[in-house]
Amino acid sequence: MSSTQDRVTNSDEVDSEEPQAKRLKLDVPDAQNVLPEQISSEQSMDVEQTPEAATETALDQAAEPAKITSFETLLPPSRVLLGTPPASHAQETSAGHTLEFDVGISEYISKDLPSIHAIIKQRFTDFLVHEVNLDGEVIHVTSLEMPQSEVTKQAEVIPEEANTTLEAVNPDLTLVPKTEEPSVSSTVGTSETEEKTEEKVEDARKEDDSETWPERFDTALSQYLSEPRIAQLKQMYLEGPEPPFVSDSGWGSRQAKPESAEAGPSQANVPEEKIEAESLSKNDRGKRGKRGRDRGGRGRGGARRGDRNKPVDPRKVISDPMESKTARTGLHKIIRELFGGKLESETDTKANADDDGTVVIKWGKRGQGRDAGRGGRGNKDDKPRGTYPPFIHFTLQKTNRDTQDALGHLSRILHCSNKDITVAGTKDKRGVTVQRVALRRGNKTVEDVWKMANGQNGRKTLEEALTQRGERGVRISDLKYRKAGLDLGMLKGNVFVITLRNVQVEPLDTIDRAMEFLKHKGFINYYGMQRFGTASIPTHSIGLAFLQSDWQKAASLILQHRPGEHPDVVAARDAWLVEKDLDKALQLLPRRVVAERCILESYKKMKGDTRNAMGALSTIPRTLRLMYVHAYQSYVWNAIVSERVRVHGADKPVAGDLVYEKEGEGGRVIEDGKDEDEEMPDAEEEGQSSKRMKRTWVAPRVKILNEEDVDKYTIFDVLIPLPGKDVAYPGGALGERYRKFLKLDGLDPDNLSSKHKDYNLSGSYRKIIHQPKELSWSVLRYTDPDVSLAQTDEDKLLGFEPPVVDENGKFVALQVELQLGTAAYATMALREVTKTETSSHYQTSLTQSSSDQAFRGTVGKITDEMEM
Repeated sequence: MSSTQDRVTNSDEVDSEEPQAKRLKLDVPDAQNVLPEQISSEQSMDVEQTPEAATETALDQAAEPAKITSFETLLPPSRVLLGTPPASHAQETSAGHTLEFDVGISEYISKDLPSIHAIIKQRFTDFLVHEVNLDGEVIHVTSLEMPQSEVTKQAEVIPEEANTTLEAVNPDLTLVPKTEEPSVSSTVGTSETEEKTEEKVEDARKEDDSETWPERFDTALSQYLSEPRIAQLKQMYLEGPEPPFVSDSGWGSRQAKPESAEAGPSQANVPEEKIEAESLSKNDRGKRGKRGRDRGGRGRGGARRGDRNKPVDPRKVISDPMESKTARTGLHKIIRELFGGKLESETDTKANADDDGTVVIKWGKRGQGRDAGRGGRGNKDDKPRGTYPPFIHFTLQKTNRDTQDALGHLSRILHCSNKDITVAGTKDKRGVTVQRVALRRGNKTVEDVWKMANGQNGRKTLEEALTQRGERGVRISDLKYRKAGLDLGMLKGNVFVITLRNVQVEPLDTIDRAMEFLKHKGFINYYGMQRFGTASIPTHSIGLAFLQSDWQKAASLILQHRPGEHPDVVAARDAWLVEKDLDKALQLLPRRVVAERCILESYKKMKGDTRNAMGALSTIPRTLRLMYVHAYQSYVWNAIVSERVRVHGADKPVAGDLVYEKEGEGGRVIEDGKDEDEEMPDAEEEGQSSKRMKRTWVAPRVKILNEEDVDKYTIFDVLIPLPGKDVAYPGGALGERYRKFLKLDGLDPDNLSSKHKDYNLSGSYRKIIHQPKELSWSVLRYTDPDVSLAQTDEDKLLGFEPPVVDENGKFVALQVELQLGTAAYATMALREVTKTETSSHYQTSLTQSSSDQAFRGTVGKITDEMEM
């Protein structure tokens, strides 16, 4: 593969005035001379080699430690197209800090409004985030108490048959396995117990009917099904996956009279068991010890006798004939979304000659039999689960921790694999965030999980767990059993409560003007600085190296030093980069530094040989590797959006813009660069199934606007694609600019396929302007910057003093509450108001130099540490 230098040199887009020697980025030889630091940061790269380095062999490269000459030389070559950086940029980049300009963020849409000086995220509690689930509910920590598995005490004596019925009525109903000896009251009399059980089942049906079949089901289905069909579907669903028992008075097992005349009259009435026995005696004498498949047992192709004789579920609901394929597709989608795979649907066109197909709805196979609720044949967890569902969902509040870091901490204290814990979305590190988490529980109960997470193994007493903050900034609560886990994207957005400190603006009503503009006009939907990490090694540059298959560069960049790191990490990097001591480096390297540890452990397995950098990189968790690649995609998107706003403004669409087609819009949108191979239900209309299966991203239908179309759309409809093989580029000069960026970075805009599946990106689309769904604000006053102006859920439940506003305070704060959709960055919304650099390093410097710091500790006791 040709070097990046060769590719760039042969490109017509290269600025001839920039000498190649100046673009020498890195003597990228040896991935052994580097380490990983940030778990949730995304890194990418495009660095150049000197001509001498390009001619060295892999072995020679492995002998020299990688050296980075300057921060700017680590950035992608396409950076030259971003224009001239602001005057304040030079000093910061010389110190090795990634700023907004470096990742393509440069424009504002409220240019006529003055800037408002303010500090973002001065304290952890200045940035509160609450997830919004798919039902539109804002997630909060509501209880710190230890949960109880039992629904009621009487559930302990419910027989297994009743359990099945109860679960069918309410999938989320919690039942308790019968593990204890029966109490005296439970053995008083069989008839009394059975009566209570029947009453319990009937009460559960009545109490949970409305919850099991909410009104929104009727509303959603009414678009496709008539009222009688909806009533049939409701009845079938409430009956549960097992059809109601209908007595046949013993005749169901008798052999039907054969139609063939050859069958004698005596044989027609012989029970099936006797026929089998006679057949065995004639043909299989001496073979009665046979096992496995020939007995129809558990072997391949065999089945238990109970399964063989089990009648097929005859229940199904058939829709009225539907002429429109789009309508049938919509019904399939609604069935999947409402019932979560419990019911499956398929199209039947055979009964209608004119192709007016009907849709048949019935219970899915996963919802029936002994595998019900376990994920079917794909289930590998063979641990006994009693009568509890296989997952536990809980609320996680984390303070100043990456999402992956917090989940890694939980996996260690809960003694489970990282793969057993999933979330619907990643959250900011710098702040206090609340979200739901799903745990594949194995044998654990909600009590077990709560006790382990709250140190009830000798580290803490119960009283301490209920009166002190969670360990290491992590608190879990509100544990519930659930039948399914969580996947990325299973949320509607986030609610933010953000406090801006030391606000300085004249006149003060400028705040109201700026907030009203944000409320009605929105903000540029940039990928925020969190997307690119805070380290001096640009994460989007590492991502570019992945896309270029330049594995040595990627590994070297990950392992390089970063200013301001923890001393333990610095010592570990030195142990490898300077001393070449793998064992010492691994011993010193904190476990939270995931990517670096994976690379070094791989090198150790290869006995110090660093030539297989690709293999070493592949040991990094896939989600983390993709974060690097997504960072590069985000950088290109930011840069092109800045170009679009700079040239055409942000008031209305122009010819050449991309929009979704208003009719027949197909596919789905991946707003946040999600894994294109994530598990998704099959979207094809024919042969719909409730099974979750792997499939690639299906590109939505988009169109390039011409002059006649412009007035039919608004600026909120305009899209820009993220780089990928399945997306369309904008028309006109902007599309050419997009291609120029990719070419300058050594990528082919018309062929972004990769032979490496993980980096074979399909691309996606993202709207350039985002409008908050809800927005409110208030102006507060304070004196002591150590006094919180907002309170976390955990502190409220612990009974800590609520925030007190000092009406005569010396300083002004602006508290903003807003709700944004998925993948939108609140810091980018605030940037539109403050018109200030949002990188963490810059905001920290503002905090340190802020005039309010002279009043620290003058009012009250510090309740949490100031973020530095």
